[in-house]
Amino acid sequence: MSCFPSPPKQLENPNSGDNGHHDASGTNVDPPHHQLLQPFREYAFAELREATHGFARRYMIKKGGSELPNLTFRGRLEGGQQIVVKRISKYAWPDEEQFMEAAIKAGGLRHRRLARLIGYCCQGDARILVAEFMPNGTLAKRLFNGTKNKTMEWSLRLRVACYIAEALEYCFDEQALYFDLNLNKVLFDKVDNPCLSSFGLVKNHRNGKYYSTNIAYTPPECLMGVMNYKSMTFSFGILLRDLLSGNKISQSQAIDVLLGKKFPIVLDPRLNGEYSAEEATALVDVAEECMQYRPNDRFNIYELIVALAQVQNNAAGPSNGMPRTEGQDKIHSALINSDAR
Repeated sequence: MSCFPSPPKQLENPNSGDNGHHDASGTNVDPPHHQLLQPFREYAFAELREATHGFARRYMIKKGGSELPNLTFRGRLEGGQQIVVKRISKYAWPDEEQFMEAAIKAGGLRHRRLARLIGYCCQGDARILVAEFMPNGTLAKRLFNGTKNKTMEWSLRLRVACYIAEALEYCFDEQALYFDLNLNKVLFDKVDNPCLSSFGLVKNHRNGKYYSTNIAYTPPECLMGVMNYKSMTFSFGILLRDLLSGNKISQSQAIDVLLGKKFPIVLDPRLNGEYSAEEATALVDVAEECMQYRPNDRFNIYELIVALAQVQNNAAGPSNGMPRTEGQDKIHSALINSDAR
């Protein structure tokens, strides 16, 4: 069926207003990356083709996938809004209705730690996702493009860990799996706050199997086509390991993890000791708990959040530069109640 020529659909988003996943009045001290609420809608293929100058190679940001490649482009809509466009092969999602359902479900998720998915297109052979543009790059570039004298400071690394865990908690609360979590899925908005790419909310393939573009972040159970919420904490553990060490996990180390073996996490020498040893030890423990071979032995999302909250609460002074949010206040209360029991 054709998605057009009817006018683009604008979907009311039940989660776009203030609710438990957003800050309470007076607590939102870090400005949201989406100042103007963009309604989720269906885009015409011609509109996206124009926005990306015909999906020109010079506008291509990334090529992913192997069997069925997907291409990501930057673009600009007629009104001036910058966007990111991900083209997925029709053969990955041959059923138009299934793709629409997956895109619409993901488009209904709204959280300040998620880059907004603002639309989709499934006109003809097109299977396209449209998201807001994050201007300050990816965690991979931020972490690995530094020099010996200039590297990603400890406070920002801790902030990344806490904010991305917060995004995963929201996904869990909304019963949404996040697929293929890795360093390139962590983006920085215009005020340099980390958030998760919304593209990870939609699989690269329609069937029930888990498709990862990076074996290093793939949980063992996903090699057999099984994914659950504990799979997300495994990938988070690998991401945290890379964040602490300042280098990508090697293929041999990744294979060791998949085989249930362990290896030490060595902190990034470029930090020159400018970090809290107590925080570092606690974060290494968190990473190891998340990277357990058996899903039942790993942290669940809430255990992860509580562990990171304890790191923040035990920190000497505001080293992470992170005022507590409403969600963190609830976690803080939970910690107090837990200690009282």
